Amino acid sequence: MESDSTIELTDTQMQHDSRKLPIDKVGVRNLRFPIRIRDKAHTFQDTIATVGMFVDLPHHFKGTHMSRFIEVLNAHGNVVHVENIPEILSAMQQKLDSRTAHLEMGFPFFLEKKAPVTRKTGLLDYDARFEATANCSEIDFVLEVRTKVTTLCPCSKAISKNGAHNQRGEVTVQIRSDKTVWIEDIIEITEASASSELYSLLKRPDEKAVTERAYDNPVFVEDLVRNIAASLNDHPHILWYKVQAENFESIHNHNAYACIEKG
Repeated sequence: MESDSTIELTDTQMQHDSRKLPIDKVGVRNLRFPIRIRDKAHTFQDTIATVGMFVDLPHHFKGTHMSRFIEVLNAHGNVVHVENIPEILSAMQQKLDSRTAHLEMGFPFFLEKKAPVTRKTGLLDYDARFEATANCSEIDFVLEVRTKVTTLCPCSKAISKNGAHNQRGEVTVQIRSDKTVWIEDIIEITEASASSELYSLLKRPDEKAVTERAYDNPVFVEDLVRNIAASLNDHPHILWYKVQAENFESIHNHNAYACIEKG
């Protein structure tokens, strides 16, 4: 009798498909994978990425080989930075005999922040994402960073005898650049554009300082995206951006939203 290792198994994916319909993207999604991200200080932080890997499929093939995506990912280890993403895309193109390859990686990114008065430290998390596409040898790379901030309403401050309503907002910044722009750079621009940045650890003197800073720096959601866009316009290496801000309103039963896109 033949052993399992000597039996030639049918490659169903490579069988002919008669419908003549190419597929733009096929692959694996929602794969959780441990990675190490190099940060601006040239150190590493370990995190967990949610990964999507896709290629195009010509009309004459029945399917793609899903296991090969995992092989490519494992072959490149767990240290990820912008510089080695083209290698992963190229390996996907070769391994799966495709013209285009797509890689998505979303992951939490942590910064140690000091409270403004007591200087006590705590970790604050941000959401970062890489979206990269290789079309033959041409590569398109988009960095996305989501940052939570505090915004205080200028209208509420102007019309109220005491106080003003504020809320937490979430800002999503997506960029294309001709040189590396660090995640920390986008976070810094975003937080400086809001009424106040957030902290994970605040004592009473810190809370007083943060509250007063927000009161002194009221911004509409429109101000927020404009402030960020103005800073991105001044950045020498950013070619395209899309800035979206959403305020989770504290006195309304809806959210406030604004968006600016360049390019």
